[in-house]
Amino acid sequence: MGVINQVSSCVIVGFLCFSTGIVFCWPSSMIKVFSSENTTLNRVMTDTEISLLGSLPPIGALCTIPLTGKVFDTLGRKYTLIVISLSQVIGWAIICSFKYVVTVLIGFFIAGLSACMYLAVPVYIGEFSQESIRGSLTSGALVLFPVGSMVSYLLGTLDYHMMNYICLTISTVGTLMMFYLRESPLYLMKKGLEKEAAVVIAYYRSVTVDSKEVQEEIGNIKRALNPDLDDSTPETEKLQPDLNKQREKLSTWQFLKKSRSTRRALFVSLILYTATVFQGQVVVQVYAEPLFSAAVPSMSATLCSVLFAAVTILGALTVVYLVDRLGRRPLMIYSSILASIFAASLGTQIQFSWAPDWMTAVFIYIFCFAYALGAGTIPFTMSAEIFLPEIKNFATIVSFEYSFIGCFFVLFIFHPLVAALGLGTLFCMFAGVCILTAIFCYFFMPETKGLTVDVIQHKFYSPRSQNKV
Repeated sequence: MGVINQVSSCVIVGFLCFSTGIVFCWPSSMIKVFSSENTTLNRVMTDTEISLLGSLPPIGALCTIPLTGKVFDTLGRKYTLIVISLSQVIGWAIICSFKYVVTVLIGFFIAGLSACMYLAVPVYIGEFSQESIRGSLTSGALVLFPVGSMVSYLLGTLDYHMMNYICLTISTVGTLMMFYLRESPLYLMKKGLEKEAAVVIAYYRSVTVDSKEVQEEIGNIKRALNPDLDDSTPETEKLQPDLNKQREKLSTWQFLKKSRSTRRALFVSLILYTATVFQGQVVVQVYAEPLFSAAVPSMSATLCSVLFAAVTILGALTVVYLVDRLGRRPLMIYSSILASIFAASLGTQIQFSWAPDWMTAVFIYIFCFAYALGAGTIPFTMSAEIFLPEIKNFATIVSFEYSFIGCFFVLFIFHPLVAALGLGTLFCMFAGVCILTAIFCYFFMPETKGLTVDVIQHKFYSPRSQNKV
């Protein structure tokens, strides 16, 4: 029953990922409408406005992610997620109400503020789930993002206004569901509400409040809130730890300076998010229909887009099954190698047409499947579990700001870059990023499967402590 409570909360939070997937892929269906003479708006969008439309969600994330950490610690995890979901309701309401280019861009920008859910959702799930299923739950919630993408492609076949009203309804339902959630036990402990935290833990484990399991979990949270910073803690304190003793409060920069393991964890996180952005799947996701129209002109672009989303969902579901069985590190290494092979195959196929047109679509699908197995999911799982509570907000904010700057950069320059270099050359560059990711992960990425955060930190003390495949 405890697992059921955790899964049900994960599904509710995952609904936010679902609705955000719809937001991200909405431009794919709208680009042709907004750029045609028969546009539903007051005028035709310019090329610059079209490029801006696809990159607005990353811009929105850049604006909200720095605030998310502060709001997380002020309103709590639950009400922060509700506020994030409300931004979609407001954005869709504006899009449904006005037909001007400017108001559509403003409304879509407001809806895109919810992109910070990539920070909020994994952190929240990681704080209430038990170690044995933490990776599966985090990955499982993120699976609903490509499900939302597929729904967005399908909704694109409907009337413009009908599609927008459906999107508004979905976001409203998701916001109302959020009120069912319980607050994070770690947040409650940070606020000194140990009894309330014990009640929440008992709910998620389906045990009594005074059970041994609850007390052990409370002890784990206390150790995470009062960590040993590398080798700076005296040996006598390590042998006789006092979980109720509060250590000196350090500023973020003092903490980073003192904790070598945290610096290494942040470095690994940034590299993993580099892979998430620059392996190239984000381009396929946002510009699916125009991309398939250019790469596979003999097939229906809408059908190709829906199949692409289905393949991404299959990859994400595979991760849910494998992440707590094989581990994070092997998935990143082997998926990146597989993605590099098919990105290179796709690039050369587009450039030289050495196979039938339908093989282009096959290469895109396998490339995106491989991406979903690793860089599309694992960095989000890792960022939710490798940082100590004192530094988690700062570290995850830095990681996500970095990734969304990259997303904005890639999406905004995609069309000019294709015009200058060609689509084939671009995918060959993505292949190079994939193989560099595999090499990095082999040497520097530790395994975190089933470990508590204090144990994970020991993995970053020195390269010798990291696992081999």
